[in-house]
Amino acid sequence: MQALDTLLSPVILFFVLGVFAAAVKSDLTIPESMAKGMSLFLMAAIGLKGGVEISQAGFSNQMLAAGAAGITLSFLLPFLAFSLLRGVGRLDGLNAGAVAAHYGSVSVVTFATATEILTRSGLPAAGYMIAVLALMESPAIVSGMLLASRSGANGQRRPGSHLWREVLFNGSVVLLLGAFAIGAAVGEVKYKAVAPLFTGLWSGVLCLFLLDMGLVAVRRLRESRAITPRLAILAILVPLINGSIGAIVGAAIGLDVGSTAALSILAGSASYIAVPAAMRLALPQANAGLYLSMSLAISFPFNIILGIPIYIALAKALVGGGYG
Repeated sequence: MQALDTLLSPVILFFVLGVFAAAVKSDLTIPESMAKGMSLFLMAAIGLKGGVEISQAGFSNQMLAAGAAGITLSFLLPFLAFSLLRGVGRLDGLNAGAVAAHYGSVSVVTFATATEILTRSGLPAAGYMIAVLALMESPAIVSGMLLASRSGANGQRRPGSHLWREVLFNGSVVLLLGAFAIGAAVGEVKYKAVAPLFTGLWSGVLCLFLLDMGLVAVRRLRESRAITPRLAILAILVPLINGSIGAIVGAAIGLDVGSTAALSILAGSASYIAVPAAMRLALPQANAGLYLSMSLAISFPFNIILGIPIYIALAKALVGGGYG
């Protein structure tokens, strides 16, 4: 029943609508400028709400533990993905390193969707998980570069000031952490002045954004020529493995059910915004169609429709004693 309730939530159904529209080759589209605006709105809203919650609860050892766990997972998970991509997926070192970086970083939209579902289920994640989200975006990029270099891949551009600027100051990280800091500084009372915008419109904007993501995912997959059956399977298997590791780590460091589920979802998600931008600079000869198709066209839809309920169920089993 829990999984069915998740699948029948408005945000998931709008994503399914987008998938259906693209599958039947409808001319339904969301203007690119509108999609970008919605993305900025969602990141600002996520950051603000997390910061406001921190202003109420304060910093804690558990928050520090979650942040350390997130950074560690982001750096190490690409090594597991790399070994699977090289062995099972039969990718060369250059492309395996580029793809692996995506599976250590995070998807803001997957997290936003999960946050909505967890809240509706009465299992909200701690506000500091927003900071964990931002911290997990960049370490995987470094891992991917190291893996590609160590495997003897040739032709990649050496890390320079432009790359490190992209890693440390890409727009999503700046907006998430900046909004988080603003929320923590202003607190709940002053946040009420803008709450009608960022809280009142949250669910509706998320529905429209996921409609667009459904359209984009199917159209991207249709255009791709680089995805083999082995890679398609790995685009589902790697998130499941990573998400399971995230849930185990969350339970081990004492996070509550909602926060454990959130860490599991972050570990199981795959970046399709920040990491592709960095890979274009770091590994320009890697196949962009390959890593974008795996992360956006396969892993993202899987996580939105099936992965989130699985990660929540796993967190409940590890922390909450099952469904109860």
